[in-house]
Amino acid sequence: MESIFHEKQEGSLCAQHCLNNLLQGEYFSPVELSSIAQQLDEEERMRMAEGGVQTEEYRTFLQQPSGNMDDSGFFSIQVISNALGVWGLEIVLFNSREYQQLQMDPMHEKAFICNYKEHWFTVRKLGQQWFNLNSLLTGPELISDTYLALFLAQLQQEGYSIFVIRGNLPECEADQILRIMRVEQQQRPKLIGEEEAQRMSAPHASETTHTAEEPVLDEDEEELRKALALSRQDLQVEDEEADLRRAIQMSMQGSSDAGSSAPAGGSSEKQTLSAEELRRRRQAYFDRQQNAQDSSSSTGGGTDSGPKPTQ
Repeated sequence: MESIFHEKQEGSLCAQHCLNNLLQGEYFSPVELSSIAQQLDEEERMRMAEGGVQTEEYRTFLQQPSGNMDDSGFFSIQVISNALGVWGLEIVLFNSREYQQLQMDPMHEKAFICNYKEHWFTVRKLGQQWFNLNSLLTGPELISDTYLALFLAQLQQEGYSIFVIRGNLPECEADQILRIMRVEQQQRPKLIGEEEAQRMSAPHASETTHTAEEPVLDEDEEELRKALALSRQDLQVEDEEADLRRAIQMSMQGSSDAGSSAPAGGSSEKQTLSAEELRRRRQAYFDRQQNAQDSSSSTGGGTDSGPKPTQ
């Protein structure tokens, strides 16, 4: 598993992580994806200008924000498609009636990219085994052959758009190694922040006092961790993390009750977060973690913790 490239979530750069996890390397940066998005924006502007630069439609178009990227790091399917085109790869909508009529076996494909509420992630075959390379996980998750179709079906039921990757993916070390050996996974990777969420949901969490080693959480970070805790208890929270967790559980090998867990007793609080609000809080959460690491390094004389997430 150590040979598998797995880029973890930074801010809202899931499109970058999705592409790099698919290609198994640091092939794209936010700057490069922004350049593709700006080129698409300019092409759209030129097409609109053909109808006249003095028209109301053209002036309205110029006032609208880009549909290909935003300040948080989100990139559209058009950007992803153009980025993959550099490698001679194409995407086909798995959910489409035309593709379903072909009655293709998902096992015969090479990779999928999935999107829901502006979150992108990759499912790819390496050697003879399938892996969920979601950047929200702490590491790659093995998906058994038996559960691949069920996993994709659950994603569709949850409202995901799934795209099949067609073409020759670049050679990578993980694929070469896994062609001659198979791996087993005793414990599935956790969602980023899951352990903190479990501690927050513990019965004694409200009675725990903060020590010098445990910084007091501000309001945004506190609410984000509560939302993650609720998503682990299968409450009907309308956010991408909860939907993703239910789909992730379907890939657990040998699990007959994937996608469900017992609600925590004694909790009457319910939260409904929009995708934009959760995305904002999640990005703030990652930014604060990075700032805390930088502050610790500068005051404690430690080594540099690495670059900050690019926005």
